[in-house]
Parts: sequence; structure tokens; C-alpha cells
Amino acid sequence: MGGPDRTGRLVWIAPALVTLAVVLTGIDHAQPWRDELATWSAASRSPGELVRLAGTIDAATSPYYLFMHAWVAVFGDSVTALRLPAALAMAATAGLTALLGQRLLGARAGLLAGLLLAVLPGTSRYGQEARPYALATLLAVLATLLLVEAMARPRWTRWAGYAAAVAALGLTHLVALTLLAAHAVAVLAGRRTGPPNRPLRWLLALLPTVLLLAPLVLLAREQRSRQLGWVATARPDDLAALAGGVAQSGVVGGVLVGLAALGAARLGRRALLPGLAVLLPVLLLFAAGLVVPLWVPRYLVFVVPFGCLLAGAALATVPLPPALAVVALAGLLGLPDQAALRRTHEWPRSATVDYRGAARIVADGQRPGDAVVYSPRQSWLFLDLGLAYHLGDRRPRDVLVTEDQARRGDLWAAECPHPAGCLAGAERVWLVVAGRRDDPLAAVAGAKGDALRADYTVVRVWPRPGLTVALLTR
Repeated sequence: MGGPDRTGRLVWIAPALVTLAVVLTGIDHAQPWRDELATWSAASRSPGELVRLAGTIDAATSPYYLFMHAWVAVFGDSVTALRLPAALAMAATAGLTALLGQRLLGARAGLLAGLLLAVLPGTSRYGQEARPYALATLLAVLATLLLVEAMARPRWTRWAGYAAAVAALGLTHLVALTLLAAHAVAVLAGRRTGPPNRPLRWLLALLPTVLLLAPLVLLAREQRSRQLGWVATARPDDLAALAGGVAQSGVVGGVLVGLAALGAARLGRRALLPGLAVLLPVLLLFAAGLVVPLWVPRYLVFVVPFGCLLAGAALATVPLPPALAVVALAGLLGLPDQAALRRTHEWPRSATVDYRGAARIVADGQRPGDAVVYSPRQSWLFLDLGLAYHLGDRRPRDVLVTEDQARRGDLWAAECPHPAGCLAGAERVWLVVAGRRDDPLAAVAGAKGDALRADYTVVRVWPRPGLTVALLTR
């Protein structure tokens, strides 16, 4: 009895430690991509400026930005510092997944589920990203575990803990609240074996979340067209690609789905909660995405631990050594994707934008009095933020800016309406344009392009992945 008991008590340790080791490996290798640059830009602002930003765009992410503002104030804004909260969250998620699996399916299933989560490329991808998805995944598993505990031993403290976890989940990622549909079914299905007022207690536990999040939901809804203007409506083949998207590997995603299906078949009714925690959020977001542009696979990363629980149940039917061998095989199959995501976080990989390389070119060649111009400015590529992050105060004068992002309460700066006048006095201009351009001046549209073509000539061009740097002289 001693051995199994120790395994049960310590079931969370191995998954948490393995996950932490995996996500910390190469955490600073891939340069911050455009979404992480948005996080850095927001986290670098004052609380008042963050409130202004929330009123303009990205209200749904504003609580995360406020957290990151406090984090950066203490730990700095290096690549590792920006990504460390996500890494810690993913390690904790693996440990909690093992605990939830132990509670629902047994210690062995929980252990294998946590270890499988640790080796998924998607765990590294979102555990090495300065975005809220890892935190949301942690809170999704924590809220589900607290719900299971509250249903088994109903006390007001347990329901209060569940309420706090759900509120934090909504503040971190509004889409993750689709998980509550699975919780509702689990609560209703458990009425026969529990207190008759359990559904009422569950609804009362959600009341603080409703009151807290209602203003945020309304504000985010008003900003949807601007925030998600780049998203297309969902298509049926998007569902088939989802597993590979959230696992960041088509092969490993297929293995996970196959094991999860076997586990669900083995568990029967016991698969209700983890199974619906995967299916209902996916189906709800897909149905919404058919009507409005909402379907973004990474928004559903929080369902992956529940798929791992079902897979862990399938693996628990065989002795531990071969089960661990299957987990190791899944890890080996994901090694090419693990290596790729440590080179770039862009998806597809061909969309990489080399902000760091562009910054190095400018830093090596600039002189006092140089100016810099970006094209396009109003773009999700955030060319200006990329150079600002890597160069800091060493970057050339941004002569066209009339109001920066913080003052404007936006992710984009406002530019001078008369570029020729604003460029007066700049003898050398560093031009940074999106895409690979043999003639970068021709790629600049509008009055800005007219002013540059009229007064400047190209001295040298440096093509970099995803962008082009050119040095212009008057």
C-alpha cells in the first residue's frame, strides 16, 4: 500500500517538473513575434495609459496587460522575463492536470496525462509566449478541479474558491468561459448523487463572475470588428486542423486525438466531464465562428489538458513502462516542431518577421541625426514596436510620429499628415518596409511615399525575413 499511496500524493510533481524543464529550454531563442510585441508595448505603459488602451482596443486582454505591467516592473522586459509567467503557468497546469486525472480517473491516468501534456509541442509554444493562453489553460484546469472538489465535498469555501477561479479565467481569456458549458452539464448530471441544491450553488458561484465581467464583455464586443478584423469566418475543414493547431504538430495532434478517443470509449460515463470540456468549447466557438469572425485555434489551447486526461485513461490500461514509452514516442514525434518553434513563433513558419535582424542592421549603421520611417504603419506587423523593443533609446528619430501609441491609447502611433515637412532636416533615413522588396521606395504608398521618392535616393538595401531595411540619403 505504501508505494501506490506515495505515487498518489506525489502524482503532480513529475509532470510539473518535466514541463518546467521543457518550456525553459530555449525560452529566449525565438524573438518576440507581433502579438508578444503588443504585450510588451502594453506592459510598458502606466496603469492610466492601460485604461485608455482598454477603451480603444484589446479590452478583453487588458487584465492580462495589467498583470504583465506589474511583472515587468519587477522582473524587467527581457525575452525570458516576458515569457516566464507563461512557462510557470504551463508547469503548474501539468501538475494540476495530473491531480485532476487522479481525482477523476486514478493516479496512473493522471500521471500519464500530465506527462503527455509536458511533451506536446503546443505546451512549449504557449509556455514560451508572452500572451494569456498559458494562464487561461492553468485557470481552466484549476476551476475544473475546484468544481470536482466542491461537488464531492460541498462547503462554501470550496464554492468560493471555484468562483474566484472562474472569475480569474474570464479576466484572462473570455473565450475560455465556454468551459462553463461542460461544468453545467457535469453539475446537472451529478444531481442524483449529490445535494438537490447543487445547481443553485453553482449558479450562485457564477454570480460574481457575471457582475465582474459584464462591462468587459460589452466593451470587448464593441471592439470586435477592430480587434478581430483579420479573422475569417469558420469553415468545416478548420475543425479537422484544430488538433494540429493547438498541439503545434499535425502528427502529435493526431496521436493525441486517437488516444483521447480510446480513453473516452474505455471510460464511458466517467468521460463526461473531460470529454465535454474538450467538445463543448470547440463546438461553441466553431458555431459562433460560422456567424462572426471568432475562430482562432489558439483561443482553444485551454482544452488540451482535458484531451490529455482522456488519453491518459487510455494509456493507463497498459503497464506503466509501455505507457511511458508511448508518451516518449509522442515527444520524439514532436521534436522537429519543438525545434522549429524555438526558431520562430510565427505560424506558418514562412511568415517570420526578423525584427531583431532589422534592428541589428540599423544599430550597426546609424549616425547621429538619422531618422526612421516605417511602411505600413497601421499594420499588425508592428514594425515600429519591433525596432523599439530591440533598440530601445538607441533607435533613430521617428520623425513622422505626431502622437505615440501610449498617448493615443492604441497599438499604433499617429503620423504626420504632411510627411515632406516632417522629413525636412533629415539627411539620412532608415526605411523599414514589410515584405522582401527589391525597390523599397516603390512599396511606400501615399504622401509618405511621394515625399521619400521626391527627396531621397536609396543607398543600400538589406532584405530580411518578412521585411526589408533600406538606407536613404537626401
